[in-house]
Amino acid sequence: MPTVLDDIIAGVREDLAERVERTPLDHIAELALHVPPPREASSALRGPTLAVIAEVKRRSPSKGDLAPIPRPATLAAQYERSGAGAISVLTERRRFGGSLADLDAVRAEVSTPLLRKDFVVTDYQVHEARAHGADLVLLIVAALRDDELGRLHALVRSLGMTALVEVHDEDETRRAVDLGADVIGVNARNLKTLEVDPAVFERLVPLIPADRIRVAESGISGAQDAARYAEAGADAVLVGEALVRAADPSGLMAELTGIEVTR
Repeated sequence: MPTVLDDIIAGVREDLAERVERTPLDHIAELALHVPPPREASSALRGPTLAVIAEVKRRSPSKGDLAPIPRPATLAAQYERSGAGAISVLTERRRFGGSLADLDAVRAEVSTPLLRKDFVVTDYQVHEARAHGADLVLLIVAALRDDELGRLHALVRSLGMTALVEVHDEDETRRAVDLGADVIGVNARNLKTLEVDPAVFERLVPLIPADRIRVAESGISGAQDAARYAEAGADAVLVGEALVRAADPSGLMAELTGIEVTR
């Protein structure tokens, strides 16, 4: 049975084929060389208090529509003023309602490091991320064979960007660590059921060396959830739904970024 991840990637590949036809690989790779250099992200994600990767996210497969976000750059600027360590921009169209135009708009507005949040399975998407101003790229271990993961991780680094390598279980965590990933995100959402179990982070984080940046993903509805992750060893949290639905995103950011990290 195909998983939700399989279905999403199938759609991503279809949309990607259209973009490649319009802009071939050699052209997008050339464009990637002529944008301002990427911002260093790691230092922004590790400190005495919890770093927040604040997400521009319109919808998700698990929750449906979250927020219309007609002006993603305005929301991103609010995140920046509120102390976001990085800003994540969804660029997947079918399930998350994102686009590369959103990434362009946010890049033009903020100087905070930007994560291109998508389902990256080809070299083209890495060059594309850089051409559109991304500083970080998400690599989902569950979506990639070892050879693919290694090649894409090396390409991200060669372009001066940082890879956020996402894991869901013990085997994937070992693969990320063996890869040499500097930033490892533990997603507490089950890719088959879409259910969230915060205990997943607590179970996997001991497998991640202390010199790596450990990011907790999913299951963060407020400061109490974030504090639980920080107590378990998270350096940063990736927060989307709670922020885009918050009546006061800046107030929630202040609560999250004030949490002390346990190491």
